[in-house]
Amino acid sequence: MNITVWMALGLVLVLEGLGPMLSPRLWRRMIISMARMPDGLLRRVGGGLVVAGAVIYSMLSRGHAG
Repeated sequence: MNITVWMALGLVLVLEGLGPMLSPRLWRRMIISMARMPDGLLRRVGGGLVVAGAVIYSMLSRGHAG
């Protein structure tokens, strides 16, 4: 696998770990409220995050190549 993919995965893990490390109560409340969301809304939020990530990746990879 490309080193960039591993670096991106490492960064995601660091960012995901900041919430429970810095504010566990707030993080837990957020997770509980997300668990109560209807499936359709949760899918739309997840899809939006995927699209946003793909756009950022595409913009950065084009800028880096040129």
